[in-house]
Amino acid sequence: VVADVKDATKMRQVFELHRPAVVFHAAAYKHVAMMESNPVEAVRNNTLGTRVVADAAVEAGAKRFVLVSTDKAASPQTIMGQSKALCEWIVETYGHRDDVATRFSAVRFGNVLGSSGSVIPIFRRQIERGGPVGVTHRDMTRFFMTIPEAVLLVIQAGSMAERGQVYVLDMGEPVKIVDLAEKM
Repeated sequence: VVADVKDATKMRQVFELHRPAVVFHAAAYKHVAMMESNPVEAVRNNTLGTRVVADAAVEAGAKRFVLVSTDKAASPQTIMGQSKALCEWIVETYGHRDDVATRFSAVRFGNVLGSSGSVIPIFRRQIERGGPVGVTHRDMTRFFMTIPEAVLLVIQAGSMAERGQVYVLDMGEPVKIVDLAEKM
């Protein structure tokens, strides 16, 4: 179903029709620079959309709700990170409500190698065009994981959760983006 997560009526209809037992909520705007330019949309889509989907999950009797979050929600420095931190608060709040049977959790991790939001495809395109390769800041670091690792960890977080936990994954040592760009 293609639908807007902010559309409460549509979300209720979809959840009523399909009655999911587990909801993996990954719908979010993730591009930091775009969200800095459009802060109202970042909050509307990411935060309010999460609230709408959470409400629909509870109303439809979903057993579990797993928010896919980001390492940018930890000490957020950007609108995107702040909007995702608010999403985590929604999950924590719902998770601690005695009147909610759905088990809420969130899983927070860094960049997924090869995903559409990963810096690697961006660097690859820049290199194919003959450069330059753009690095926002020489000291910027990020954590990376593969798509199979990310999927497994999201599913594990959903199966372990009880009451609003936010799981922060141990992704090893951060990688300096400038080092990654130079190696590529």
